[in-house]
Amino acid sequence: MIDFRQELNDAQYQVVMEEGGPLLVIAGAGSGKTRTLTYRVTRLIDAGCYPGHILLATFTNKAAKSMVGRVQILLDRELTGLWGGTFHHIAHRILRANAAVIGFDSHFTIIDSDDMRQLMNSCLTEMNLGKSDSHFPKGPVLADILSFSVNTDDSVANTVMRRYPTSVHYTDEIESVLNFYQNRKRVLQVMDFDDLLFFCRNLLRDFPQVLDRYRNRFLHVLVDEYQDTNRIQAEIMDLLASGHGNIMVVGDDSQSIYSFRGADFENILQFPHKYPHCRIYKLETNYRSTPEILHLANLCIINNERQFRKELVSMREGGVKPAVVPLRNVYQQAEFIAQRVIELAGEGIPLTEMAILYRAHYHSMELQLELGRRGIPFEIRSGIRFFEQAHVKDVVSYLRIVDNPLDELSWRRVLGLYPGIGKVTIKKLWDYLRRQSTDPLRAFLCEEGWDKLPKGAREGFKACADVFRRLEGRVEANPQELVEAAMYGYVGFLRSKYPDWSSREDDLVRLAAYASKFSSLHAMLEELSLMTNTEEEERDDLPKTEREGRIVLTSIHQAKGLEWSVVFLIWCCEGMFPLVRALEEEGGEEEERRLFYVAVTRAKDHLYLCYPTYDPNRGLGYNTPLRPSRFIRELKNHSPWDGEKPFEQWVVDISC
Repeated sequence: MIDFRQELNDAQYQVVMEEGGPLLVIAGAGSGKTRTLTYRVTRLIDAGCYPGHILLATFTNKAAKSMVGRVQILLDRELTGLWGGTFHHIAHRILRANAAVIGFDSHFTIIDSDDMRQLMNSCLTEMNLGKSDSHFPKGPVLADILSFSVNTDDSVANTVMRRYPTSVHYTDEIESVLNFYQNRKRVLQVMDFDDLLFFCRNLLRDFPQVLDRYRNRFLHVLVDEYQDTNRIQAEIMDLLASGHGNIMVVGDDSQSIYSFRGADFENILQFPHKYPHCRIYKLETNYRSTPEILHLANLCIINNERQFRKELVSMREGGVKPAVVPLRNVYQQAEFIAQRVIELAGEGIPLTEMAILYRAHYHSMELQLELGRRGIPFEIRSGIRFFEQAHVKDVVSYLRIVDNPLDELSWRRVLGLYPGIGKVTIKKLWDYLRRQSTDPLRAFLCEEGWDKLPKGAREGFKACADVFRRLEGRVEANPQELVEAAMYGYVGFLRSKYPDWSSREDDLVRLAAYASKFSSLHAMLEELSLMTNTEEEERDDLPKTEREGRIVLTSIHQAKGLEWSVVFLIWCCEGMFPLVRALEEEGGEEEERRLFYVAVTRAKDHLYLCYPTYDPNRGLGYNTPLRPSRFIRELKNHSPWDGEKPFEQWVVDISC
């Protein structure tokens, strides 16, 4: 017999013991959300509910397996019939059994994202679109447009306007190729991941006999991480619970940070309006962080108007005060963190219990360099190492050719970026150039022999030559100016090829700022070669266990749901956090504030909020003063609650 009263705190117990009806559980960070869901399922089965009448929707299969496994341990028996899995997994099971109703064979194939892009490119080729236009959206971008359109239940035209404004003049062609792609999938009897949700929602909505079968089966619907659901996912859950209203959604509105993926913040915010008789519970007891860190977390989210108010309360004793750390520039920021990591490791904190969080991947560049120089092993979870990224290597290849026109590998990389230029054409051109001159770049710009090129390649060569004309003869110029000149011809390609073009463009801006450190292009390229070709050498003075572990570098988005003893949050200054472009979105400031809240609640024991006070400004050649993030200024300016200490007494201000 399970003693639920003994196993749960008061708020968790109330949720677990509810008989049914619509329930909204606002689960604060570190408050035992998974435990509450697990015990809720256990209690329902323990009270006599057949497991097959329960549906548990999660965002990862790992989460579902973990919860179901815990339930089996608590009940001490195997479970049969319970449906637990991701929204896509649930939709897939429903569609397999009812595919014929919507005109599909029950043996339809599911294609992954790579297959989706290949099929999209095949459709482009068949429709003869974008072949000679380097700025026409490529397969990955078209796939992103379609996916965002489906998941937000919005039109393709609106999605293009919102996410790819530079491609608005292609809207008619984009809609045409996406319609062709959709029809092609039906002919081939395949579905992509977005189709699973789309067709499942339509199936349940448009065919009452199918809906009745499933809503009569699932008498209790439970949804995890509800703040991250999109419109279609929420609608599927509403349909499945429409017969009885026994739907329990668990989530934290203050951790809704995935609008860029199509998550709809309104789902959790409007749940009480959609279900007027719903009961709302708040899990506010935090088992993760110290009272000092939670005090900062509670204050940092106060200025968001659209939220369910809550106050996290720590179950731990007092600890170290959070620290706000203004640094002279990005290089001193990196030096401070590297030194502090070494000190904390010396105090016995494992590297694996430390994390450096940032708003955007490019914010980590200087830090990667400094950690590498110091021999501090690190793991990057927000992407690959800065100078190993394709777009960074592309731009650097232009510069390598300017520095050394005989660099064949860089020529092959650069020429391969342009439409109509394949491997055979590149080989022919390179063979011609190296025979003509000891300076292939000059021979290339003379345009001799271009008339022998395939017609489809000539526009690409012209575009490539335009970039090199901006670089020719400028090998002695400021390296920052050269990076920006190479970017001039590359950004259009970037925007047409990559769905995340804006963050990649930010990377290149950071590369230009980095280049300003060097007196010559050759010195910069030499430094890059040394960094990208040298194996990481770990420090001998780190404890053996620390040499075996790695500190984590990750974006805040990818840190959600994780925790570390020590968290460094970097670039806490205006324009970087919150990001300028995020503030341009509707509701952008509040989502950025929620992101800040997510970051600080990852820390268990130590929290450092770091920001540079100056930064090399793109193209201006001098240091630009930076203001601390509005989220830090709000903490300083916040009027203390009755009996609270002022900011300076509960946060340490470290000036380096």
